[in-house]
Amino acid sequence: MLEKHLRAVDLNLLPVLEALLRHRNATRAGAEVGLSQPAMSRALGRLRHVLDDPLLVRAPGGQMLSPRAEALRQPLAALLTEIRTLLSEPAFDPAAENRTLRLAMTDAQATVLLAPLVKRVAAVAPGVVVQWLPISPGLSDRMVSGEVDLTLVLDTTPLPRGAASEPLMTDSLAVVVRAGHPSGGVWPIAHYATYPSVIVSLLGDRASDLDAELAASGIERPVAAIVPTFRAAAEIVAVTDSVTTISRAFAERVAAALDLQLIKPPLADAHMQIVTVWAQYRSGDPLLAWFRATLRAVADDAARAG
Repeated sequence: MLEKHLRAVDLNLLPVLEALLRHRNATRAGAEVGLSQPAMSRALGRLRHVLDDPLLVRAPGGQMLSPRAEALRQPLAALLTEIRTLLSEPAFDPAAENRTLRLAMTDAQATVLLAPLVKRVAAVAPGVVVQWLPISPGLSDRMVSGEVDLTLVLDTTPLPRGAASEPLMTDSLAVVVRAGHPSGGVWPIAHYATYPSVIVSLLGDRASDLDAELAASGIERPVAAIVPTFRAAAEIVAVTDSVTTISRAFAERVAAALDLQLIKPPLADAHMQIVTVWAQYRSGDPLLAWFRATLRAVADDAARAG
């Protein structure tokens, strides 16, 4: 019997009933919930039918609640308060969050962004842990599954289905050699055939836009080493006559410590646009949206400092 009544109840009638029980007057209750007098009369009739109770009864001083209505008044008010709380979006407070946010990026990007990012997050959301993950095979699937929260990639990187992205920062390539390199601080494109390169391979391959551009000029560069991190590449060129062509923002931060020289590359377009990528279905996560905004602020600060 109870299940039958629940299926028959129009939940839109509950606020009407609550106003009716509080005002003890159909006209005033209708005005509060925005119903005309005829519409309120129909709603009262439906409520009486569903509850099998008159709800309002005549009394010497006007109208009064029936015993059943009186018993419903306070529980119904409490129930509607709970429903409104359940359906309303809670206020987001990063300071109240306790989660680990996993950010996949290269060590070059981490050198530029990670320390100030962790500092800013810790100041506002001390319960949030920032975990840096390396770029590795299978990253797209892990991001879509939610194992990785954000990924930083170049805007030329194909994105998996279901991914969302937004611009983060602009960087550029730099030819990086040791101070006192025999090139003399100039770098015509032919030098790529003269001095061996240190290649950074994040996913275990050698393919790059740079090699495609060199091939178009008939140049194949000799290779001194293939390494998985930009820091390793910088440390190798610091003690050899080899060269690496890497992020200028990163190279600027390690140049003094490693005694490196940065040279403008002889390329048609040395600019790189870095984007933040995440799973589209998680766009409504308020903590993730806050984290993206915090990351953008850190990137903006890094660009101004650079």
